[in-house]
Amino acid sequence: MAGSGSLCCASRGASALLATALLYAALGDVVRSEQQIPLSVVKLWASAFGGEIKSIAAKYSGSQLLQKKYKEYEKDVAIEEIDGLQLVKKLAKIMEEMFHKKSEAVRRLVEAAEEAHLKHEFDADLQYEYFNAVLINERDKDGNFLELGKEFILAPNDHFNNLPVNISLSDVQVPTNMYNKDPAIVNGVYWSESLNKVFVDNFDRDPSLIWQYFGSAKGFFRQYPGIKWEPDENGVIAFDCRNRKWYIQAATSPKDVVILVDVSGSMKGLRLTIAKQTVSSILDTLGDDDFFNIITYNEELHYVEPCLNGTLVQADRTNKEHFREHLDKLFAKGIGMLDIALNEAFNILSDFNHTGQGSICSQAIMLITDGAVDTYDTIFAKYNWPDRKVRIFTYLIGREAAFADNLKWMACANKGFFTQISTLADVQENVMEYLHVLSRPKVIDQEHDVVWTEAYIDSTLPQAQKLADDQGLVLMTTVAMPVFSKQNETRSKGILLGVVGTDVPVKELLKTIPKYKLGIHGYAFAITNNGYILTHPELRPLYEEGKKRRKPNYSSVDLSEVEWEDRDDVLRNAMVNRKTGKFSMEVKKTVDKGKRVLVMTNDYYYTDIKGTPFSLGVALSRGHGKYFFRGNVTIEEGLHDLEHPDVSLADEWSYCNTDLHPEHRHLSQLEAIKLYLKGKEPLLQCDKELIQEVLFDAVVSAPIEAYWTSLALNKSENSDKGVEVAFLGTRTGLSRINLFVGAEQLTNQDFLKAGDKENIFNADHFPLWYRRAAEQIPGSFVYSIPFSTGTVNKSNVVTASTSVQLLDERKSPVVAAVGIQMKLEFFQRKFWTASRQCASLDGKCSISCDDETVNCYLIDNNGFILVSEDYTQTGDFFGEVEGAVMNKLLTMGSFKRITLYDYQAMCRANKESSDCAHGLLDPYKAFLSAAKWIMTELVLFLVEFNLCSWWHSDMTAKAQKLKQTLEPCDTEYPAFVSERTIKETTGNIACEDCSKSFVIQQIPSSNLFMVVVDGSCLCESVAPITMAPIEIRYNESLKCERLKAQKIRRRPESCHGFHPEENARECGGASSLQAQAALLLLPLVSSLFSR
Repeated sequence: MAGSGSLCCASRGASALLATALLYAALGDVVRSEQQIPLSVVKLWASAFGGEIKSIAAKYSGSQLLQKKYKEYEKDVAIEEIDGLQLVKKLAKIMEEMFHKKSEAVRRLVEAAEEAHLKHEFDADLQYEYFNAVLINERDKDGNFLELGKEFILAPNDHFNNLPVNISLSDVQVPTNMYNKDPAIVNGVYWSESLNKVFVDNFDRDPSLIWQYFGSAKGFFRQYPGIKWEPDENGVIAFDCRNRKWYIQAATSPKDVVILVDVSGSMKGLRLTIAKQTVSSILDTLGDDDFFNIITYNEELHYVEPCLNGTLVQADRTNKEHFREHLDKLFAKGIGMLDIALNEAFNILSDFNHTGQGSICSQAIMLITDGAVDTYDTIFAKYNWPDRKVRIFTYLIGREAAFADNLKWMACANKGFFTQISTLADVQENVMEYLHVLSRPKVIDQEHDVVWTEAYIDSTLPQAQKLADDQGLVLMTTVAMPVFSKQNETRSKGILLGVVGTDVPVKELLKTIPKYKLGIHGYAFAITNNGYILTHPELRPLYEEGKKRRKPNYSSVDLSEVEWEDRDDVLRNAMVNRKTGKFSMEVKKTVDKGKRVLVMTNDYYYTDIKGTPFSLGVALSRGHGKYFFRGNVTIEEGLHDLEHPDVSLADEWSYCNTDLHPEHRHLSQLEAIKLYLKGKEPLLQCDKELIQEVLFDAVVSAPIEAYWTSLALNKSENSDKGVEVAFLGTRTGLSRINLFVGAEQLTNQDFLKAGDKENIFNADHFPLWYRRAAEQIPGSFVYSIPFSTGTVNKSNVVTASTSVQLLDERKSPVVAAVGIQMKLEFFQRKFWTASRQCASLDGKCSISCDDETVNCYLIDNNGFILVSEDYTQTGDFFGEVEGAVMNKLLTMGSFKRITLYDYQAMCRANKESSDCAHGLLDPYKAFLSAAKWIMTELVLFLVEFNLCSWWHSDMTAKAQKLKQTLEPCDTEYPAFVSERTIKETTGNIACEDCSKSFVIQQIPSSNLFMVVVDGSCLCESVAPITMAPIEIRYNESLKCERLKAQKIRRRPESCHGFHPEENARECGGASSLQAQAALLLLPLVSSLFSR
């Protein structure tokens, strides 16, 4: 036993020795691994490459020459700190004047329209040939012009985006579901012809005006300048001016609405389909200043969105679309208990009114049912009489008139309106009736309130459709005013004749903003009374997939969704409340297609724009962004240096207003400045201060042209031939470009061209290379590879740029930036050459990037690869290639992760689609479906069944296809930034079966890092680090909270809910459109049979 114990101990001792030996061997491996990548060698490589590439960048950009030239003028310039509050007040005043001019043009249209109507006597037999926008210039098979389709001269006009228009006349569009020669329409078109003279006069007074129009309460739309309208593939024009936000907003006051929908058993089949379409059409008429909820009833009450039990929500697009999705789920059964529903509706309106959150103006209950067995006068007496503050609008669904009297009595007794809807084709016109009732008090008061819409994209107008094919859709706001009947006999009826308006593209607002005074990262923005963005550089209403399109279900974007760092909405709420003040916060601004981030502190200054519901803000970045300098040279000197062919100015900046006079519209900004300075165009209005600074920059930067020319002439045949372009930009939007190769030989043909939006001066931002250089240490260059929008085509150029400061201190404004663009292959060759150097006397290097066990990379300060042995990794994020190393760099603090949010993202989603159900919620698909329904009238009992399932086979009805769609969503994604204070780092990563060492070394005078990694240890257990966005998914309770949450908003200042002289006896009757609708559908029926 003793022997065995000794043997055991000896065995244990041997095991311990073996373990110790293995440990030392492992440590030795680690040491050897670390020794494979000596820091001193990597530092040598980095220094060699840094010196070489900076020498090339400085030489060909001329950065030192330009810095020297600005220094020579240092004593002659005055540096000023920008007073943000004074600046924002001045800009607000300029915008106020611009908006006032637009509203005055609209006011002249109102006066002319009301005067023309006052003088007109209605003639039921009036025959009048007007210019129908759809029929103009159309001929029959014999070559004769169609009726209402006379010759209408159209010519391209540059002010209207080169669309063919007639600037002498307007023309008229009539909705597809209306009769072109209806007496009401013909009379309205006839008296409104007098607007032509005012349209032209307005355009002469203010040549910056674009589309002007009159939307009639009868449905027709008169537009100036006249333009040709084209139907869609179904022969339909899905445009009714009375459905547009500008019309509804101008015609009515803000309202709180409860929609009650009967889902008892008698509503099954087609009736329920018509009811859903009626609800959808009512939702179309609600805007951002309105609040609503939808309740269905049978024996019980059912909130369409159960989460919103007992309250109302704002009628923004997101909320309306949310409710529309729930409409598909409605089904009919049981008995209708209307008394319970009415009690609930009155209680909601009363309770919500007391919270002070709603419109605090008009209130209404919309009742959609196929009948009512009582008049429920006791309920109305309890809640609504004698004041009748809640209007009741009743919609009788179906052909039966047995219950019409009860429903009509309810409407008439409560200052509402009754209508009967028998077919899908009746829906639109009948829903519109309630707007006329709500407009009565405003008409009787004769209050012509000026309304401004939030920013929107109207893709239904012909000009928008034509622009969408080439230039992209236009973001705009509309100013509108109501037009009233002034005939004495109709005063108590409060007859609304229509609404006039004009569009103001958001880019027109940007022209009033002096970008040169806001600094490199500064910007101006404006929001509405609801906190929605009117203009902001981060607003993205379009997405790009082949070509720019409007985002599906695009809705207005709240300021809090782009300035999301302001978690408490301090800035947003102050602006909504029309205050004047200042706010500061640290922000994370993304650039370069959202892949890079700049962290800075912004000071925000804000005030209201009087006469509008808008508030204006200005953001100035701390440091160089708060300073501006004034230089001074003679006009003669400046003009001489502006004549150089390589000089260009920012096209989207407003140096001179070339829109005021037609003869100036063809001028570029540079041409306009030259004419202005030479005194040849006294009518030109120009920004004298900006032009003075342009002249100064032109003079100071002029010597660089000769410098670049001499470089090109003396350029050796073999050296540095990879440098292709040199460029500079100054704080005044002045640019100079020099090509070292022929234009046809350029590797990147798009660089600095008009389509290269990120790299040229725009209305709302400086070029990307300028912005990034400004945040780099003065004297150093920032290098980057342009990101390709595709996944296959890798970029094959490198851009290098550096900033030029006036003084050697943080308070100095950045006056210019210069740079070069070179071939990627040339840049990479310089890197590989530097990485082959070594300091040993015998010339034998202990390590080389050519070694199979070593991987060498060149990455930038955001972690993107510029050089790799695997060329396909160029432009990729380093964390996706070397996840373990990137993870270690984050842990060590060499890089930091910054979490960003995108509340305007688009995500792909798989949705079940049933074409039939969704089609019926589209007014004109519903209209076409109604043609099919006419044939079902041959067999009346089919009305009691679901028409959709009747028309399609059972198999088709059940076929639920998964359809991939783009949906608005919120996403979270990371960006990465290097820590400036860390110049070099070595590290060792313990992997599952090996140890991975690496060295990272900053390249001097740059934003680049050389990373050398032990390639023999794969470390596959560590997952790659990706930059892919992750959709933020909200659970049901959070979704409910988001629906209920109501941000601070400011109500419109005017409210016309009631008027004592109002004639409430005009409260509706049975639909008179049934025969007319049937006649209109006959051609559609015949076309269906012919297919």
